[in-house]
Amino acid sequence: MADTIETGETGEKHAADAPPAEGEHAPAPQAVEPDPPAPAAEAQAAEPAKADAKKKEEGESWVETVKTVVYALLIALVIRTFLFQPFNIPSGSMENTLLIGDYLFVEKYAYGYSRYSFPFGLAPIPGRIFESVPKRGDVIVFKLPRDDSTDYIKRLIGLPGDRIQMINDRLYINEKIVPEKRVADYVENIDGFEHHVPRYQETLPNGETHYILDRDPDGPADNTDVYIVPPGHYFMMGDNRDNSDDSRAGVGYVPAANLVGKAEFIFFSTNGTARFWEFWKWPWTVRYERLFTVID
Repeated sequence: MADTIETGETGEKHAADAPPAEGEHAPAPQAVEPDPPAPAAEAQAAEPAKADAKKKEEGESWVETVKTVVYALLIALVIRTFLFQPFNIPSGSMENTLLIGDYLFVEKYAYGYSRYSFPFGLAPIPGRIFESVPKRGDVIVFKLPRDDSTDYIKRLIGLPGDRIQMINDRLYINEKIVPEKRVADYVENIDGFEHHVPRYQETLPNGETHYILDRDPDGPADNTDVYIVPPGHYFMMGDNRDNSDDSRAGVGYVPAANLVGKAEFIFFSTNGTARFWEFWKWPWTVRYERLFTVID
């Protein structure tokens, strides 16, 4: 009797070795297809691929974020170096033109560029390039000659070759008195009390006008020797004439290379009790009337 095998399909048994009957042909062998992989096996095989794809996607996202930050920093650096740089006012030497708590933009390209136009003064530029001569009366940010890491802001009063002198509380340029006109007092609040400061409108030889304060009619800097501005230098003074460290005292003559830029406009201002980033204090501290005002 012939042995039998299981087909795995119906449970029927067939003779394995029986020869075909005469006149009949042996049946053709049938191709056996492999069983499809189990769903669980497919899922397990796909997991590493999904994990690799996710890691790749996260890596690309992190790289894009870093690139975006780097590009933003580079753009900000270019704008700060070549176009506009923000500054804030920490002292009252330019009252009432500029007040403590004012934030302003300085035009970096106004007078060309020097090493001090760049962060930390690292650019190897001798003197100035693309230089333009500043105008008498401009409000200028410059590096302090005795300490080139400190920024000062004053008004340009004397050009190279000018003779500058204070006589009895009045400014003389090249032996001619600078006209001034009494205007309404500057009123400030000190410890809850109003304090009135005499204010004048001063007109420089080129016709530029601005306000100055005269806190002390006989202050220590109201009578000086003649200052002769050397070539390549400028003479700076604060508008708050009796409360300003300027070219009459510790600042001295300012080299042209030390000019950083021209103060253009105030973009933000608080009363001095809140910093720029303390936004929760803005409703009570912002000087709204000073926002986006041009600096004269």
